[in-house]
Amino acid sequence: MPPGNGRGPIIPKSPNEALKPERVPEPPRRSKKARSQLVIFLNFVMTMIVAICVIGVIGFYYMIRSFQAPGPLETNTHFTVRPGNGLTEIASNLERNGIIADGRIFRYVTATYMRKGETLKAGEYEIKARASMKDVMETLESGKSILYSVVLPEGLTVRQMMLRLAEDPVLEGDLPAELPPEGSLRPDTYKFSRGTKRAEILSQMRAAQQKIIDQIWEKRDPDLHVKSKEEFVVLASIVEKETGKEDERAHVASVFLNRLQKGMRLQSDPTIVYGLFGGEGKPSDRPIYKSDLTKPTPYNTYQIKGLPPTPIANPGRAALEAVANPWRTNDLYFVADGTGGHVFAATLDEHNANVRRWRKVEGERTTGANEVVDGQPDGEEAEKPPKGN
Repeated sequence: MPPGNGRGPIIPKSPNEALKPERVPEPPRRSKKARSQLVIFLNFVMTMIVAICVIGVIGFYYMIRSFQAPGPLETNTHFTVRPGNGLTEIASNLERNGIIADGRIFRYVTATYMRKGETLKAGEYEIKARASMKDVMETLESGKSILYSVVLPEGLTVRQMMLRLAEDPVLEGDLPAELPPEGSLRPDTYKFSRGTKRAEILSQMRAAQQKIIDQIWEKRDPDLHVKSKEEFVVLASIVEKETGKEDERAHVASVFLNRLQKGMRLQSDPTIVYGLFGGEGKPSDRPIYKSDLTKPTPYNTYQIKGLPPTPIANPGRAALEAVANPWRTNDLYFVADGTGGHVFAATLDEHNANVRRWRKVEGERTTGANEVVDGQPDGEEAEKPPKGN
């Protein structure tokens, strides 16, 4: 090209040179200032991560130490977990009652400790003084709540047992308006936790009595002179009321069974009492009078032959077993011996002698011309076998 066009002279290239790639210029180098900003940012990020980890470790160590440290509670106390209470509510209640120092720590650490599916169980618990949050958690997780008890001894009527359940201050809920059948409740000591319903205990009592009656009836003496399971319970209730000595119940049962077999009246004072007062029971200051023997009630075994229509109390295991497997005796009578037990006789003459001996030991305790002394009416010991309760 002519000179002056602003371009240098054209230098011809050979074909090989023309095919060679041109050299790419190197990228511009990052300045030292730019490199220092990246390092600063990365250092900041690392520092924050380390700081967070350190704070987390310190915080976790603090929570674990607080969780295991003795708590603020100064004396033993009771704490109730209601059904449906969640962990947050339980933790708040524990802190509010001064049992733990920090509800949040308790909640977080407990949630970490508990395995999947585990919960703090409803119930009333005793928390020991100075118990740590860990101790509290283990107590509530165990489900071993405080147990109360109601004692229902042998020989009580259904009405008397229901009254004890109704008066118990820990049990909750109402009892059914209709009374269960007499003799259908098992005498025992029943344990329960706070919040248990009265109806639940009553249901347990009925089921337990039916079970034990069925079991003992199945193992009864094959020669037992009782027609049905119902009669078996009726007689067991009379034996229960006649004697409190376990070692003579089977002997008392043999007397009544012998009299039934011979067609004799049972003449049992407790049946008179039930006929007069029902399930309420005889007032403690009310004696049995001679005139009571002639009062016509379905339960007066001085007037009726055979067994009364229903049990007169709830018999326990010992009385049921005594009737199911009674002693084999010829005895038809028994009277108090003055020591809390009874003396038995097979004949009327022996019985009358035993009555006179007992009266000599006890002395004449008649307080009225028409009053019966310990179940033995004046001048009528000859036809009465048992001592009334």
